[in-house]
Amino acid sequence: MLNTEAPSISHIELDLYPTTQLVNVLIDDQLNAIRAVSLAAAQIAAAVDAAAPRILAGGRLVYVGAGTSGRLGVLDGVELLPTFSWPNERALSLLAGGKQAMFVAVEGAEDDADQGAKEIQELALTTNDVVMLIAASGATPYVLGALQAARRTGALTIGFANNPDAPVTLQAEIGITLDTGSEVISGSTRLKAGTSQKIALNSFSSALMVRLHKVYGNLMVDVKPTNIKLLRRTIALTMHATGRDEAHCRHILEECDFHVKTAILAILSNISVTAAHAKLLACGDDLRLALRDMP
Repeated sequence: MLNTEAPSISHIELDLYPTTQLVNVLIDDQLNAIRAVSLAAAQIAAAVDAAAPRILAGGRLVYVGAGTSGRLGVLDGVELLPTFSWPNERALSLLAGGKQAMFVAVEGAEDDADQGAKEIQELALTTNDVVMLIAASGATPYVLGALQAARRTGALTIGFANNPDAPVTLQAEIGITLDTGSEVISGSTRLKAGTSQKIALNSFSSALMVRLHKVYGNLMVDVKPTNIKLLRRTIALTMHATGRDEAHCRHILEECDFHVKTAILAILSNISVTAAHAKLLACGDDLRLALRDMP
């Protein structure tokens, strides 16, 4: 029996617990998710280092999963646009059962390996693409079908699983095992297994975006101001990085369509927005390099 499926021996009378104890047990068990991801830190770092040059060369991020795992992949991908201005067309998600499975369980879809392979083939992957295959069991047929099809294209494959020696981690180019063990509610991998996947995916994609120069210091300098809250954030970030007042920062931001990175370079280097934009392009969109390279 898989670790994630094995009944927990710690809370065999869970249904008899007083509500406060019940809630505390569920919360406390989530701490094991953090421990599991911490033990996989070296593998996550290796995945970032392997993915970065491919993505810099124009590759796409592709998330593949079923059920909770697939939905967490979708979540990680869609958040890259507002946070890092990462194009939606370069963060794709394949979810067993299709888009409707994001909201309603599509029973049996995860058992179709051929469909997983078919959907990968439709993406016409290249060797620069990075495919993340996520499965708590590590043996979901839909995910394994996608994995085999992706490997045939030469794309980088990264497998995430919550059981040791799982097919998805053994067959992927880079395997990341998040050994969370049994769940408080037996087999319910939406609990700490899912939490560990969320942490691992978040850590991977965030670290990758840092390596792609989407962060300056710890500032979100490629934020996409898609709403009023984020627009205000662009102003606050620019003020923080430059030490200039709100009116000045807003004025420069308006000139560059509220692109924080361009505004910071223009202000700190005392150059026009047009010149700042050109300088960033010449420096591979690396703000730190562009600032260091200024006379």
